[in-house]
Amino acid sequence: MTLNRRTFTALTAGAAAALALPAQAATVAPEPGRRHVPHTVTFDKYSLLLDDRRLVLWSGEFHPFRLPSPSLWTDVLQKMRSNGYNAVSIYVNWSYHSCAPGQYDFTGVRNLGRFLAVAAQVGIFVTVRPGPYINAEVDAGGFPGWLTATTGTARTNNSTYLSYADEWLTAVNAIVSKHQYTDGGGTVLLYQLENEYSSHLGDGVGAAYLAHLYAKVRADGITVPLFHNDKGRNGDWIPGSFSTNGESGRYLYAFDGYPSPSSTPPDWGYFGPGGAKGGSTASPDTPGFEAEFGGGWFDPWGGAEFAGQGYAGARASRDAVYERRFYLTNLANGIKLQNVYMTFGGTSWGWLPAPVVYTSYDYGAAVDEARNQTSKLVPMKQIGLMLESVPDLAELDRAADVTASSTAIKTYHLTNPTTGAHFYFLRNDTASDQSITVPVSVSGSQVTVPASGAGIRLTGKDMKVVATGIAVGRRTLRYTTAQPMYAATIGARDVALLVGRTGDPVELSLAFAAAPTVSVLSGSATSSYDSTAGALRVNAQLSGLIRVLIAPSDGSAPLLLLLADDEESATFWKHDSFAGPVLVRGPALLRNAFVMGPVAALNGDTTAASDLEVWAPTGIRRLLWNGSAIPTGHTVSGSLSASIQLPAPAQVTLPALTNWRYAPENPESAPGFDDSAWALANKTTSFSTTPVPAGQPVLFADDYGFHYGDVWYRGSYNAQAGAQSVSLSYSSGTQGMLMAWLDGVPLGTHRQPVPTKAQDSQSTWTATATFAVPAALSGSGPHVLAVLVRPMAHSEDGGSNDAHKAARGLTAVTFTGETPAPSVTWRIQGADTAASDPLRGPLNNGGLYGERSGWHLPTFGDGAWQRMSLPSADTSQGVGWLRTTFNLAIPRGADASIGLTLTDDPARAYRVQIFLNGWNLGQYINDVGPQHTFVLPNGILRTRGRNTLALAVLRDGTTPAGPSSVSLTLLGLTAGGVPVEDLPLTATGGRRH
Repeated sequence: MTLNRRTFTALTAGAAAALALPAQAATVAPEPGRRHVPHTVTFDKYSLLLDDRRLVLWSGEFHPFRLPSPSLWTDVLQKMRSNGYNAVSIYVNWSYHSCAPGQYDFTGVRNLGRFLAVAAQVGIFVTVRPGPYINAEVDAGGFPGWLTATTGTARTNNSTYLSYADEWLTAVNAIVSKHQYTDGGGTVLLYQLENEYSSHLGDGVGAAYLAHLYAKVRADGITVPLFHNDKGRNGDWIPGSFSTNGESGRYLYAFDGYPSPSSTPPDWGYFGPGGAKGGSTASPDTPGFEAEFGGGWFDPWGGAEFAGQGYAGARASRDAVYERRFYLTNLANGIKLQNVYMTFGGTSWGWLPAPVVYTSYDYGAAVDEARNQTSKLVPMKQIGLMLESVPDLAELDRAADVTASSTAIKTYHLTNPTTGAHFYFLRNDTASDQSITVPVSVSGSQVTVPASGAGIRLTGKDMKVVATGIAVGRRTLRYTTAQPMYAATIGARDVALLVGRTGDPVELSLAFAAAPTVSVLSGSATSSYDSTAGALRVNAQLSGLIRVLIAPSDGSAPLLLLLADDEESATFWKHDSFAGPVLVRGPALLRNAFVMGPVAALNGDTTAASDLEVWAPTGIRRLLWNGSAIPTGHTVSGSLSASIQLPAPAQVTLPALTNWRYAPENPESAPGFDDSAWALANKTTSFSTTPVPAGQPVLFADDYGFHYGDVWYRGSYNAQAGAQSVSLSYSSGTQGMLMAWLDGVPLGTHRQPVPTKAQDSQSTWTATATFAVPAALSGSGPHVLAVLVRPMAHSEDGGSNDAHKAARGLTAVTFTGETPAPSVTWRIQGADTAASDPLRGPLNNGGLYGERSGWHLPTFGDGAWQRMSLPSADTSQGVGWLRTTFNLAIPRGADASIGLTLTDDPARAYRVQIFLNGWNLGQYINDVGPQHTFVLPNGILRTRGRNTLALAVLRDGTTPAGPSSVSLTLLGLTAGGVPVEDLPLTATGGRRH
């Protein structure tokens, strides 16, 4: 049997309801494709309860707006679900969807309904976080640019602000309400009100604001539990702190935490200080809930946070060992809802980024910006599958303190009051390896484990879990010093996968009434049977994969133990099919598994030639991999094993970027430029929190409707002789800059300083640039002063003080040497946000002449532009554009992630806006960095077709300006992937490949 890619894709999409319902899940999970079956979603002090079944929420943050290619949402969500996550948390960014009051767009790359439908199909729960304020290191914290030019204080109960916020929530909730788990419309499980709201705690304003949001959301038909995320462990906005209109038991307290990776993991629950400041103890009747826990951190312009390493430094400091230490500590403290921020960081494309970050928002996440799976996914999958396979972990109380044989080890002892299972979370806070024993409770008696002399090994700065009294299939595991990862009954046998570090000695004890037959199928292990205790003990030292088959003497179902080190554990994948659990070993990713009679159809990825081994329900005799039949044989492990390896991805060769065309820009700097259609900048009052300087008109860009990207000013005046200098005061985000010309002659460039690590959270920067007026231009008569300002985004409003309304653009212009000072008539021009590109949205473009004229678009004709080749070394001040085209022919069935890399002498001062097929995919600042490679998302990038690349280069005029080298870079390659729909080049049209 052979299925082609299209048929297989149709099967995965259309037959999910029939083929992918879990049959033997140990804990509750969303059912892919199953719709219109209502559910109850409640909670107690331990966990969420879905139809009275406990759920530990193991979630990761992913912002759809940072991946502007809807086809790739499926890719990331499948990677998350396959790696053990059962939930995804998403911000919904107001500014991304609204170019003007009353206008909301949820189509194309902004199709929230599509994202929620994909999540339901993948089988992953969703936490929706629509603000109205989200922070998220995005421009204005998610407030739309037009909100900066409105009255009323944001994030309060001000009626004007609430009218706009309600309008936004009405639009969002109309979509979210159709995808809720409670009514069977989808997998939306939780809904967040506001975000890290730490203001107006005692004056009644905050309580009234949150009460309003609560009532609004409920009135809009949101029926899932609601929550707010405390900005730290402050006990703010716990249940009962604001009105919920008499509704009880439907609101949870949550908090956020970003501890330093070099610190000792904090106890924010059972083992902490307790009380209102203790984390989860602030709300003892709701389960411990960390709405954001640091899975990485953001990096500022210049890269001071990670010493210039960029997000590789973030990933190194918060690596797999960090994840085990900190996330297991959270679980030990009773945190049953844990969301890792970020799991896929993505790209802050266009003018999306807040001042504190550059284009990449990789964040050091477990799935990198190029969608590659990193080593950080290994512990996430180990823990996530353990939480699914060991339901005892969903209901734990703190138990009697236990001391390990070494005081260097911190031990957290917990027990399940219903099942009697015990868990010992062991953490090594030293840098050296430790070998210990620990007393544990086994069937009501205390036993020191391991019984052998090998000890429990904890490598430096690491953590693991020892469990007693848990089920593995139909057997009871008396204790194990190997951490459980997965257990299920598959076909006629029980299968248990347990994991640890390479070289770890492990010991397991299982209950058997009589001595079973033990067969070591691969690797090395020993066993012994204690007839008095009715216990089989298995000992091994982890190296690769050890297989031990245990056959009970009474002929009942055998147990297959799979003991894996971390590297080997990464090759295991589980999927719950309608016919029962499926366990797969070998490929780089398993996306789906479908059982059709005697056939198991698997779909996934390989990054190299790979083995394929499958444990499947009884009766499965044949395997398909991505639609192709795979020859197999049966193994003594009870699996089907491919007799050939799965193929590696086909080789990909990327073309060189040549045949450049060039055009100079900035005609606005010329004195004769016609600016008659520009807006007069003659207002005397502003909506900004920045005071209007005395004697000056309002020059702030937002007051004239220009909210994103570059802004041009032209000031016309008649001078008397004697002007000596002109001072230009401006306000911007990080790395804001301005350029000035007088009568077409460059006066110079000014830019804000590169932030130090101590300044990496500063969002508004002000400066005054003073330029000498050339003697030849200081005479009497008409003059034109032209100024280009790059504002570099609005501040976030984390302090609820309207920081997003701080001025952007020029704030004051003064002349010296001429009395009285000339009277200047100002005109201003930027990107008309209200009339933005309907395909790419309001954040795609600024106000450069080339952008206003469509030079960035693939449909623009550049045939009259001059030809040129790189490197470029222009020393003039101003703007120039480069354009070229290139063709790609990525083999079908390959998922190639491609980036654009710019390199040059770091002493050269210039910056580049990168447009691919009309999409603004990032800003490069050559002498600041640290980013040199920019991800080009498939879908925007046509991997089988023609692409147009346009570069808008801003030259300081202080050094030769490039770019020097511009090239395509292969960032990741797999055989597999998901079908990708090319985004249209214009407002209509698209194709699939």
